[in-house]
Amino acid sequence: MPVATRIATLREVAETAVAAVDFWFPLRDFLDGFYASPKAAAFEEEPMRLADRLPHGKYLDAYLGAVAEHLSREHRWPVAPWSREAARFLETPSFTMKSHGGRMILLAESPPAFRVRNIFVSENALSRA
Repeated sequence: MPVATRIATLREVAETAVAAVDFWFPLRDFLDGFYASPKAAAFEEEPMRLADRLPHGKYLDAYLGAVAEHLSREHRWPVAPWSREAARFLETPSFTMKSHGGRMILLAESPPAFRVRNIFVSENALSRA
């Protein structure tokens, strides 16, 4: 019986997200495989831009940039140049919690790669445990 392969790159995350019209499942699949076997090659190829392809695509473009930078820095790898392009940053802040208290927590604990892109998430946003 054939074994399904995991999504191995952020480029594949974007392609699968467009085909499935779902971003979060491909990202979770990527993270599961990445944490099992981290490889810098996962960030080498630039993912397609999602701004005109998926709802909230501009946010997702910035999120992919943040993921690439955050995980690269955790492993002390060079950060992919594509992740620093202007399209990988939001102009206005986006919070995953809407309450004032929740926003204050996210301001304090959001990882730098997300914060610099105006994306405010919990410190364990990429956790798969």
